[in-house]
Amino acid sequence: MAMSDDLSRLSARAKEAEDRFAAAKAEARDRLEHDVENARRRTQETADRMRQRTQQTSQDVEARGDEIQRSWNEHLRQARERIDARKAKHDAKVAVHDAEAATTYAEFAIDFAYSAIEEAEYAVLEAVLASLDAEAAATKVSS
Repeated sequence: MAMSDDLSRLSARAKEAEDRFAAAKAEARDRLEHDVENARRRTQETADRMRQRTQQTSQDVEARGDEIQRSWNEHLRQARERIDARKAKHDAKVAVHDAEAATTYAEFAIDFAYSAIEEAEYAVLEAVLASLDAEAAATKVSS
């Protein structure tokens, strides 16, 4: 049931980010700057929690992206091997271990997705703020 709750939380968070983007265009600049800072702070807190949970040191974004891709490819390879092997296995202990491993991975994937949604919200709000700055700069130049 915990994963169901986590997926519901993830879905709700994605909807919140979508709603914030729609509302951001109409908000006053001061409010938007405040929201951008809050989104940045929440994103950083989530990233910090993810690093603590996975016990990984921080790396630059590109290296982390490569690591995630390698990890995902390795996960797919292992998952396919487990699926093939599971068809041939009837050992209850192995089945329990596989279920626990699958649950652990699912929880990590949910946390990762949640962090990605928060990062996306931050990026979208920052883009709206940058657009407002560009419009303000264009107005000053044309005056």
